[in-house]
Amino acid sequence: MVSTSDRSSASHRSLSYADRLASTWQEFLLLVGRVMLGWIFLQSGYNKLFDIAGVAATYPRRGLAPWLAYLAVPVEFLGGLFLIVGLATRYTALVLVVFVIVASFSSHAYWTVPDAQRANQSSHFWKNITIIGGLVMLFVTSAGRLSLDRLLSRRQG
Repeated sequence: MVSTSDRSSASHRSLSYADRLASTWQEFLLLVGRVMLGWIFLQSGYNKLFDIAGVAATYPRRGLAPWLAYLAVPVEFLGGLFLIVGLATRYTALVLVVFVIVASFSSHAYWTVPDAQRANQSSHFWKNITIIGGLVMLFVTSAGRLSLDRLLSRRQG
């Protein structure tokens, strides 16, 4: 089994400056990462909150039932908000992984679109796959000390 120190240290001592930097700034950088990752969901969901019926009208052409918009839009908005403040972070990351998978295959299936749209949709699809990677990493690391998760766990323990 690999120890935590083996997993988090550089492969060569001349590269250890990055280890010290990451260790020193870990909590702040987790906050920055959460805010950056959450922002895309928060702002996109916010823009849809006031016209969920309009969003739902676009779902059938994507192969989705319109009622899913009434679930997806709040999940997108609240998921972004929860990531930013660090609330139920691991659960939120998992829910957003499912959300992004569905969005990727329903809205950015680049292999099904005309050639003129393929590059754009491919870019969106692979951006979403990258976002899933960030969500998986957040699931593993959790929110860090600068989060509501941490504040709430202190009150219980």
